Amino acid sequence: MIEQLNEKDINQIMDIWLKENKRTHNYISEEYWESNFEGVKKEILKAEIYVYKEKEEICGFIGLSRTYIAGIFVKKEKQSMGIGSKLIEYCKSKYSELMLKVYVKNKRAVAFYERKEFKVIKKEIDEKTNEKEYVMAWKK
Repeated sequence: MIEQLNEKDINQIMDIWLKENKRTHNYISEEYWESNFEGVKKEILKAEIYVYKEKEEICGFIGLSRTYIAGIFVKKEKQSMGIGSKLIEYCKSKYSELMLKVYVKNKRAVAFYERKEFKVIKKEIDEKTNEKEYVMAWKK
């Protein structure tokens, strides 16, 4: 089930955010993610966040700022079960266009977004990490 984030669930969300960033982006130091934890936590509370729950467990979430997808995260043990797809499709039903950035090295995520009909519109460097990233967009 997809629902809007309840503020009481922020710690579960942030636990997923930290673990999955460290695991997925192992080419970026763990200290980078840890040092950004509190800032991201504050921003998440201001963003539009949708969580995917099974029973009362949060399995994943997607964060938006208007039509920009700031991040999508699914717990490792729940990946490849359609949760990310459901979160993307939910957002597609709400908006006529979406945009995101994804690290070029994150080939699995790039392939996922391409399957969801996102197209690379430009390539740039993330100034915070010095990593190459794609800007990808989807339109109805």
